[in-house]
Amino acid sequence: MAAIAKSSGTFKSFDGTEIYYEVRGEGEPIVLVYGIACLINHWHFQIEYLSKHYKVIAFDLRAHHKSGVPKDKSQITIDAIAKDLPFLLRELGLQKAHFVGHSFGAPVLLRAYEQTPEIFKSISFVNGFAKNPIKGMFGLDVVEPLFYFLKAQYEKNPTLWDQLWRLAADNPLTMLGTGLLGGFNLKLTQLKDIQIYLHGVGQMTLGAFIPFFEEMMKFSGEPIAAKIKIPTLIISGEKDMVTPQKFQDELHELIKGSQFARIPYGSHCTQLDFPEYVNLKLETFFEELATENPG
Repeated sequence: MAAIAKSSGTFKSFDGTEIYYEVRGEGEPIVLVYGIACLINHWHFQIEYLSKHYKVIAFDLRAHHKSGVPKDKSQITIDAIAKDLPFLLRELGLQKAHFVGHSFGAPVLLRAYEQTPEIFKSISFVNGFAKNPIKGMFGLDVVEPLFYFLKAQYEKNPTLWDQLWRLAADNPLTMLGTGLLGGFNLKLTQLKDIQIYLHGVGQMTLGAFIPFFEEMMKFSGEPIAAKIKIPTLIISGEKDMVTPQKFQDELHELIKGSQFARIPYGSHCTQLDFPEYVNLKLETFFEELATENPG
């Protein structure tokens, strides 16, 4: 079967930052939002499958990959990404879309829903969270102090630490470590997808990663989640140690009427571990909505 054609482009967002996007397929629009330091490849199984029947839109977050870095560094924030979304729809001539967010993409969508609820047909969260997931990440409470140590060292010598960051991302041991800590299921995720991810991480500067990560730690989206009134699907990986299970359970409890699917053996990237399962859950969810709201 021939691959579905891709169109791509860029647009200037509210602050002039250039945002890169890709579009495949026709039909109801679905916007995919990846996590911090991730890349469009994280969605490649979903893009291939869903674009057969839907208009699938993926984009690079600001300060990631083919999108620009804001001239005003104070705009490297969750709020700023959330503001990019209505500009993306406007660029494509769309008023509303289904939104799917992975990991850090969840707080982005929560903030966007708070700012512009009128652009949402539905929300799906994959290994998402509504508040700081750092406490208990990997089953430990060491990530936050380690982060602030790294931040302090980076501020003293940015060039050196950007080089160390790239070297660490390209180290084969890093790939093993991300798997053992629950970032991927090493028995199921394709090796090339992990390699592409780590290469992408290395291409992102700590000057962009650090403010986003700190924003994530400060984010508190429970009040927003509790007010969500649109159809919502929550997909959770049972073996996810990056976003501990309790955060995904709490998200489900906060959003009344939300659907919940826990995937056995799923890691933090269930869309790569079990793509057929995730694709089926998303497709069924969208089909149910179309049946309930024809036209």
